[in-house]
Amino acid sequence: MSAVPGSVTAFIETAPLAHVVTLGPDGQPHVSVAWVGIEDGEIVIGTLGDQAKLRNIRADPRVALSFEAPGKNDFGLDHYLVVYGQARVTVGGAAALLQQLAYRYIGPDVVFPGMPNPPPGFLIRIAPERIAGSGPWE
Repeated sequence: MSAVPGSVTAFIETAPLAHVVTLGPDGQPHVSVAWVGIEDGEIVIGTLGDQAKLRNIRADPRVALSFEAPGKNDFGLDHYLVVYGQARVTVGGAAALLQQLAYRYIGPDVVFPGMPNPPPGFLIRIAPERIAGSGPWE
């Protein structure tokens, strides 16, 4: 898969929280929650500080993202989306991405991060390899 499918892009633009799964040095899963966006056909996440998920990705780029989604399938079960892919970490751009995402996740008048001269931070760029779940992306 070379880019995020249109149905997934449309869903992500509604500002769902992502459960981000990375693998720690001991192979154990590490789960965090993040705001996500789409840029250049990839899923992007911004972080201001160097976090466990970043260290994990640098060591092992395999990630999974899960989302709860609106709607139900034919059996009455809730829709959900899972994206499996390879991630990479780049330096810089986090403050600008977080501000852009804050308009969707918090509201149109928010200033985020709420500090003068935020650090450049890091971007996580995820190239999707497989899409799973129940919903219009099936």
